[in-house]
Amino acid sequence: MKKTLFSLLTLALFACGSEEHKSGTEIDQEKTYEAFSLQNLDTTVSPCENFYQYAVGGWLKNNPIPSTESRWSSFNVVNDSNNLKLRHILNEFSTGEYAEGSMEQKLGDLYSTALDSNLSNELGIKPLTDELEKIDALNSQADMITLLAEHKAIGVNSLFGVYIGQDDKNSEQYITHLYQSGLGLPDRDYYLKKDEKSVEIQDAYKEHMTKILTLADMTNAEQLVKEIYGIERYLASKSMSRLDRRDPDKTYNKFSYRELDEISQYVNWATYFEAVGLSEVDEVIVSQPNFLKAVDHAIDSIPLDQWKNYLKWRLIDTYASSLSEDFVAANFDFYGKTLSGRKEIKPRWKRALAMVNGNAGELLGRAFVERHFPEEAKAEVGQMVENLRAVFKERIFALKWMSEETKEKALEKLASFNKKIGYPDKWRSYQELQINSKNLVQNLINAKQFNFAYGMSKLGKPVDKEEWFMSPQTVNAYYSSSKNEIVFPAGILQPPFYSYEADHAINYGGIGAVIGHEFTHGFDDQGSKYDAKGNLINWWTEEDRERFEQRANLVVEQFNGYEPLDSLFVNGQLTLGENIADLGGTTLAYYALLKEVEDDAPADIDGFDYKQRFFLGWAQVWHMNMTDKELRKRVATDPHSPGNYRVIGPLSNMNEFAEAFGCEAGDPMVQTDSAKAVIW
Repeated sequence: MKKTLFSLLTLALFACGSEEHKSGTEIDQEKTYEAFSLQNLDTTVSPCENFYQYAVGGWLKNNPIPSTESRWSSFNVVNDSNNLKLRHILNEFSTGEYAEGSMEQKLGDLYSTALDSNLSNELGIKPLTDELEKIDALNSQADMITLLAEHKAIGVNSLFGVYIGQDDKNSEQYITHLYQSGLGLPDRDYYLKKDEKSVEIQDAYKEHMTKILTLADMTNAEQLVKEIYGIERYLASKSMSRLDRRDPDKTYNKFSYRELDEISQYVNWATYFEAVGLSEVDEVIVSQPNFLKAVDHAIDSIPLDQWKNYLKWRLIDTYASSLSEDFVAANFDFYGKTLSGRKEIKPRWKRALAMVNGNAGELLGRAFVERHFPEEAKAEVGQMVENLRAVFKERIFALKWMSEETKEKALEKLASFNKKIGYPDKWRSYQELQINSKNLVQNLINAKQFNFAYGMSKLGKPVDKEEWFMSPQTVNAYYSSSKNEIVFPAGILQPPFYSYEADHAINYGGIGAVIGHEFTHGFDDQGSKYDAKGNLINWWTEEDRERFEQRANLVVEQFNGYEPLDSLFVNGQLTLGENIADLGGTTLAYYALLKEVEDDAPADIDGFDYKQRFFLGWAQVWHMNMTDKELRKRVATDPHSPGNYRVIGPLSNMNEFAEAFGCEAGDPMVQTDSAKAVIW
C-alpha cells in the first residue's frame, strides 16, 4: 500500500570532527525530513501567477545556500544523503584489514590518501616533479606531441582530446574521436567577451594563474601568465561555440587517416595515436576541424619555451586541488569563490569522496547498491518506464502535425528504446588498478591512466551495450542517442524524485516526469536526428521537420524572454533540447498518471487532488537556490535552464496545468494561444 503525499525521507545529519575515521554512529545523528511538506508552499502567491514560488517558495526561504555550496537543490539534498552512506562504506574500508588488490583495499587506500592533509602538505608540489621534468626535457615540438598524449592519459586536457566512442553513423562500431580542448576557464566566451563582468573574471583568472605558478616556484610568474593566457585566448578564439557543439551534424566530420595527416603539418598522428595506445587507426571523427588546423599552425608558430610553460600550467591546474593546502586554497579561491560564489571550501571528507567517485565510481557503486538499493524500486520504476512508453506511443499516433510516414519511424524508435535501472548487470573489472596508501597524486594518476586505457581498448571491439556512463550512486539520469537508451542510476531513485512509499501522483510528478524527460530527449531538436538504431540519419520528411522546428521555435522564443539576472537572459537555443524534454516529460508523465489511476481516482490530500499533486511533485524536483556567480556561469555554459524556469516554462504551455489550478487566459502561468508550445 502506498503511503500519502507526505511520506517521510530519512537523512543522516553529520557533524565534522577533527578525526575523519569515525564510525557511522559517531559521526551521524538521524533526523527525519518530509519528502514534501506544506511548509514548502508560499500561499501568499497565486499558483496561476508564479507556480514555482507558490509550490516551493517556503522551501526556498527555509533552505539558504550552505557556505560550502554555490547552489542548494533537491539534487544536493539527495546527494548529501548518498554521500553519508558512501562515507560509512569508505570509513569501513579505510580502517579495516583487507587483502591487497581487493575492492576494499583499493577504495580504502584511495580514500585514506585523499584524507591525509598532513602527507599532502609534506609533499607540496613534489608529486608532480617527474611530470614537470618531462616538460622541461622537451627538445622539439615533435616531442611535445608525445607528451600531449601522455598528458591526456593522466587527465590533463591540453590543445585537443581523444576518446573512443560509437560512430554516430554506424552505431555498431567504435571509432576514434578528436575534439577541441586546452582552456582553463569554463568556456571560450569567457575569454572573448569584453563586458565589465567578463573582464573582471579574466583579470581574476590571471591573478589566480600567477598565484599558482608562484606556489610552484616558477620564476617571473607574471610574464609567464601573459604568454600562457595568450595561448589560451588564441585557442578560445578558434574554438567552436557551445551552441554549435550541440549540433551533431556540425561535429560529425569523418576523416580517413590520410586526410587527417594532410591537414596536419606539425602533428605526427602516428606518434600521437601510438602514445595513447591506439593502433590501426583508419578513420577519425574530428568534432572541430578548423580548431585542429589552428592548433597545428600554433604548434609551429609559438616558441617551444612558451609551450612548455603552457603545459606546466595545464598540469598544475589539473592537480592543484590534490596538492598541499596552499594550492588547494588558491584553487578554491578562484574556481570556488570567484566563478561559483561559494564562501567556504567543502570539508575534506567530501572532497576525498568526490575523488573516489570521480576515479573509481563504478567500483564504489558496487558496494553502494549491495547495501542501499531496494530491488522493489527497480521493478516499480521499470513498470513506470513502460507506462510512459505506452502513453508516448498513443500521443505519436494522435499527432496531427506529423505524417504517417514519419510516425512509423518515430514509433519504431520509441519501441527500440532500451532501459537501464539502478546498476549495471555486468560490473567492470578494476583488477589492474594499482592503489597505494602513500601518495594521493600517484593514486589519481594511476586511476586516470587505468580509465583512459580502458577507453582506448574499445577500438576494434564490438560495442558494449551493457556499459553505463554514470555510476550507480549518481543523482542524475541520461539518454544516449547512439545507444538509444535511457538510464536511471540507483542514486536518483529517492525522494523527492521517487519513493516506494509515496503516492502515485508525487512519483509520476517526480521520477515519472524525469523518465518522460529522457524519453523525449530521443525526440528533441538534436536527439530526433538519430534513428532507432542510434545512427545519425534523417528519418523525417522535409515537411514534418519544418513543422517540428516551427513548434520548437516557440520554445526558443519563450525561454529567450526569461531574465534570471539584470540584463542576463536564458539562451533559448542553447537550452532548447532540455526545455523540449521538460515539456514532453511532464506531459507524458501526466497522462501516464491518469492511466495509472483511471479506475480508482485517489482521494484529495490536504486539499490537493491528484492532478494538482502531480504538478507539485514536478515543482519540488526543481527547488533550487543559487549564487549569482554560479547562475551567471550556468547561463553561459549549461544547456539546462535555471530551476524556476524548468517549472514555469513547461507548465505555462500545458492546458492540463491551467485546468488543475483554475488558471485563466491572461494569467502569467498561461501562455497565449499563439505562443503556446505543444510538440509531443
